Amino acid sequence: MLLFALALLLAILQPSTGQFPRVCANVQSLLSKECCPPWDGDGSPCGELSSRGSCQNILLSQAPLGPQFPFSGVDDREDWPSVFYNRTCRCEGNFMGFNCGECKFGFSGLDCTERQVKTRRNIFQLTASEKNKFLAYLNLAKNIPSQDYVVATGTYAQMSNGSNPMFRDINVYDLFVWMHYYASRDTLLGGSNVWRDIDFAHEAPGFLPWHRVFLLMWERQIQRITGDENFTIPYWDWRDAEDCEVCNDEYMGGRHPTNPNLLSPASIFSSWQVICTRSEEYNSQQALCNATSEGPIRRNPGNNDKSRTPRLPSSADVEFCLSLTQYESGPMDKMANYSFRNTLEGFADPQTAISNPAQSGLHNALHIYMNGSMSQVQGSANDPIFVLHHAFVDSIFERWLRRHRPMLEVYPAANAPIGHNRENYMVPFIPLYRNGEFFKPSRELGYDYEYLQEPALQSFQDFLTPYLQQARQIWAWLVGAAVLGGIVTAVLTGLIRACRKKKGGTSSEIQPLLIESEDYNNISYQSNF
Repeated sequence: MLLFALALLLAILQPSTGQFPRVCANVQSLLSKECCPPWDGDGSPCGELSSRGSCQNILLSQAPLGPQFPFSGVDDREDWPSVFYNRTCRCEGNFMGFNCGECKFGFSGLDCTERQVKTRRNIFQLTASEKNKFLAYLNLAKNIPSQDYVVATGTYAQMSNGSNPMFRDINVYDLFVWMHYYASRDTLLGGSNVWRDIDFAHEAPGFLPWHRVFLLMWERQIQRITGDENFTIPYWDWRDAEDCEVCNDEYMGGRHPTNPNLLSPASIFSSWQVICTRSEEYNSQQALCNATSEGPIRRNPGNNDKSRTPRLPSSADVEFCLSLTQYESGPMDKMANYSFRNTLEGFADPQTAISNPAQSGLHNALHIYMNGSMSQVQGSANDPIFVLHHAFVDSIFERWLRRHRPMLEVYPAANAPIGHNRENYMVPFIPLYRNGEFFKPSRELGYDYEYLQEPALQSFQDFLTPYLQQARQIWAWLVGAAVLGGIVTAVLTGLIRACRKKKGGTSSEIQPLLIESEDYNNISYQSNF
């Protein structure tokens, strides 16, 4: 009965975020290259009559890309989403959505003027009822079709450049699995040729912002289909874990009693079917994943290749990663050294920050450790542990942002791998989001993490940390400047006093060189490094 009621609720909810809006997956929209659906509130495209937004040409970044992808015009994801649409809704103010019918992340209310910050919590801190509700929400998402979005089952060329649309329905959970696949799939070059060194969501600067948007969208979709506007994704803090603490039937599914690669029949997730896991098959057929079922979730935690991933990440690994001051470096891919992003993603050693793709650290270590569906990049989101894991990875990203307080300019504007420059739109999201828009503190996006809500004193210490680190680097200069300043001040003071004694006073028409003591005490000075 609950499932039926929630399914009924879904039909009347406003659209949310996803891949191809259903209303734009047709011949007219593809041939005109325009996706500007009407907002139900006033019936006008993009809610223009209500000043929510308007239909505009897409402004693509012209910044140069890195050398990793030596082709042009062979992949539908290049200059996303211009192959499919070159006009979409540009929303105003705090409005968002493919038809400007939603509020931006962090805002709510009829006019999207009410700020809100929700808290993501440790899954082990949830009450039994809260935990069971989370599991039920996951299962509901797996069994309810998306009302607003469809997925592409062919390339634009296979769609005869728009005259033969190839889309299909998909359930809410698998919509996100498919999006993760589509962003990370190989480029189909024709014949049996593919290009593997391409990924719009991994191995480059956009890894953390992309997954941040992914989780925000997923979180909002669950809120929509359940009517639970207070829902937030829980996280699994895996630091120093000796094994997979969530891999039991009380949480995300235990081990099958006779087949260690499958989930326990007592878990609701044992009946789930995966999609988009057969990349070599798609490549050989020069086809896209069509979102058909491909078997059960596979997971055999801990029985992975120990030479590549000997253990789960430690607290020391995380702390070292957080100490890195550069967000990105060098080629800005998986070979980057001393890069916070590359170290957190797991392609650099978490004790030295030197690139070593043969080993898997931090984020990557969890995927490899699960030894199953989670361990293949394109289909990894099939395992619901994915959202718990990435919520915690995002919290580490958030800690780094709060500790180092980078300017937006820290995120690379040019020469990153394809799709990862600051102004590039993220593949395959519609409405459109730029990478740089999510290189900001989570509280500005409407959420926080329970374990990061520290006492005021600790927050003050975190605020001072980057400045103290800078001060340590230039302490000798500071001491020298202080000594020199003291000498200069003493000399000037002596000269001024001598001049005063010589003149014996100051005419009322002549302004004094120094401010009178009463005024002097009312002025505050601020020095800038």
